[in-house]
Amino acid sequence: MFPAFEQAYLDVLDHVANEFEFQNAPRGNESRECLGLSFQIADPRDRFAYLAARQVNPVFHYAEALWYLAGRNDLDMIGYYAPRMQRDSRDGVSIVGSAYGSRIFNPLDGDTVSPFDRVLNLLRTEPNSKRGVLQIFGRDELAVETNPDVSCVVALHLLEREGRLHMVCYMRANDIDRGLLADVFSFTMIQEFAAIQLGLEVGAYTHHIGSAHIGDRDLARARRTLQEASERTQRPAFEVRTMPKDTNSDLIAELLRHEAALRTNARQYRPSEIAEMGFDPYWQQVLLMFEAKRQLVHCPADTVDDELIGALDPGLRWLMARRWPRRIAPFEVGQ
Repeated sequence: MFPAFEQAYLDVLDHVANEFEFQNAPRGNESRECLGLSFQIADPRDRFAYLAARQVNPVFHYAEALWYLAGRNDLDMIGYYAPRMQRDSRDGVSIVGSAYGSRIFNPLDGDTVSPFDRVLNLLRTEPNSKRGVLQIFGRDELAVETNPDVSCVVALHLLEREGRLHMVCYMRANDIDRGLLADVFSFTMIQEFAAIQLGLEVGAYTHHIGSAHIGDRDLARARRTLQEASERTQRPAFEVRTMPKDTNSDLIAELLRHEAALRTNARQYRPSEIAEMGFDPYWQQVLLMFEAKRQLVHCPADTVDDELIGALDPGLRWLMARRWPRRIAPFEVGQ
């Protein structure tokens, strides 16, 4: 078991890059691969990897997690934060396989209750249940020839034990350099959200992968990341915030109304305006990042407002300064 995600990420990255079992190129993607890889994280809330060489994108991670939590599959929102996902859409409007939240948080097949709510109801009435499975991979996905977007996730499994909500994730495949960062971030957000709805503490997060792989195109970056980790004297230590206890689907919907206004450049918010909206400081940080993204996209000639960046938590400032070094002033630990 690893204490936090970053240590697990580095260990898995090193293992697949340097102790791989196979080299292959399914659909032309040359990669190194290990089969049947698993790890566990003690504190799923500590979900960021503070690695300058990797240039983690915290804005995308929060946007994708909220997209999932809202049960959405639209390309309008997620394509703004990750334009590469547009190539995986069959109709240019929606995403099917990778829209995991749409299969979890919406009623399916004529049901009136979502799979998520059914699992929560089960866990409320059957202590220590083993049946709290949120199935994501659908058998119909393989029936579509040349499907550009087959779900990488088979299922998420929620287990309540001794007052804590644990999650086990089953992946058919995971790109360790790319997808693993985003997947663990979003799935642990779903775990924390579910724990709040059940009035439980957050337990451990376990991640099982059928095919763990790194594309040859990403090997150089993986090696830079591993070298950085080996040369530093200590990992940057930043506060880990806890999702507020009043977080529910209505609050997520309200957050996304503000997100849409910023994404479409219909509004712009100063930090003082965000502070007066009534959101917990946890979610204020997310809106600050969405405003920063608005400036990055819609004000391409300018640096991001210093007052805005200064209002971010130190860990988020550290990550964003490394992701967009030409637009955001450098930030070092201790500033």
